Amino acid sequence: MSSTASGKNGTWRNWGGNVSARPARQVAPASVEELAAAVRRAAEDGLKVKAVGTGHSFTSIAATDGVLIRPQLLTGIRTIDREAMTVTVAAGTPLKRLNAALAREGLSLTNMGDIMEQTVSGATSTGTHGTGRESASIAAQITGLELVTADGSVLTCSEKENPEVFAAARIGLGALGIVTAITFAVEPLFLLTAREEPMPLDRVLAEFDQLWAENEHFEFYWFPHTGSTNTKRNNRSAGPEQPVGQLAGWFEDEFLSNGVFQVAQWVGRAAPATVPAIARISSKALSARSYTDIPYKVFTSPRRVRFVEMEYAVPRAALVETLRELKAMVDRSGLRVSFPVEVRTAPADDIALSTASGRDSAYVAVHMFRGTPYQAYFTAAERIFTAHEGRPHWGKVHTRDAEYFARVYPRFAEFTALRDRLDPERLFQNDYLRRVLGS
Repeated sequence: MSSTASGKNGTWRNWGGNVSARPARQVAPASVEELAAAVRRAAEDGLKVKAVGTGHSFTSIAATDGVLIRPQLLTGIRTIDREAMTVTVAAGTPLKRLNAALAREGLSLTNMGDIMEQTVSGATSTGTHGTGRESASIAAQITGLELVTADGSVLTCSEKENPEVFAAARIGLGALGIVTAITFAVEPLFLLTAREEPMPLDRVLAEFDQLWAENEHFEFYWFPHTGSTNTKRNNRSAGPEQPVGQLAGWFEDEFLSNGVFQVAQWVGRAAPATVPAIARISSKALSARSYTDIPYKVFTSPRRVRFVEMEYAVPRAALVETLRELKAMVDRSGLRVSFPVEVRTAPADDIALSTASGRDSAYVAVHMFRGTPYQAYFTAAERIFTAHEGRPHWGKVHTRDAEYFARVYPRFAEFTALRDRLDPERLFQNDYLRRVLGS
């Protein structure tokens, strides 16, 4: 399956190309029963088990030298319940297919991230999110889960059934079991009007609280080495639909955002001294545009330029200070940063290991083009983020461990206690989970 990152001779690689693994065997179960049998067999053979999605995580969260479970046969919508306004979907379904299928049925998720290549379970298990004043991550839209646990049994959970598992497993990091199906809350299909507009960074920071309060979905990109940003406001609209014209859409999204951007990244990688000049030109090439379309066509965009990413959630009240520190660090560091910094927000939610658990959050994401050294930049950025009690995205580069997480997540012990109960033998353990959750 082309969307699933993989390699030759049994080596698995992630999308960013920075993680690889050689599992003892790979299994693609065609049913929940087959998956449960594969889990039991792995336990008998003394092998660890990990399920993998499309490899869009930059951490080794899905890597294993044991049994790698591939999800491509566990796809599709199981049921749509129009009274409850929910959809139940198999775990391996790509978000792209879910979004298109829901739109055909006149339905939509309330909010989503900006990439839709991931599987629904991969996206939710790592806490993938978009931006929203009231509407939170994809996992926060889950109303029910089906989970194969370490003993091979199938557990269904919701607010009513196994509520303590539901409270944690919506963002379970693959540590509590293998998610086989997810029930999402959906709503009737609606229209969003997007307004993209360049704006000086100083103005965005000065008016951030207002921009956040006045828009259902506000985000912006800051171009390091410049004082420029591109802002994006998405708000519900009565219509009419006014999609981006095909030519304009191709030019903005394919040519500028993917094509020219790719060339600029190659030039910047070969000659780092050119990066600030390229950044100034890139930020000036942006023009304001507005369009109105169904949600997934507004929220998501293609990402063909491969990169490596670190993203932290800081308290929303600390965002402006965090960004000022980040800009000062880049300005005095001599670093050459060719990728924009992305800023989004999320309201507090009630999921144990959600990056927005119990606090209104702002997300700051730093990126580097694949193949350029990113350690110095990410290390300096991480120092700023952690000073604000930042919580790293579970699927993106970070160096934090269980000791740190116990400090910044009030409900960390609740999660690890549940893991002790559901997976006492650590069947779903790998190096990453050992680091972030403790052994």
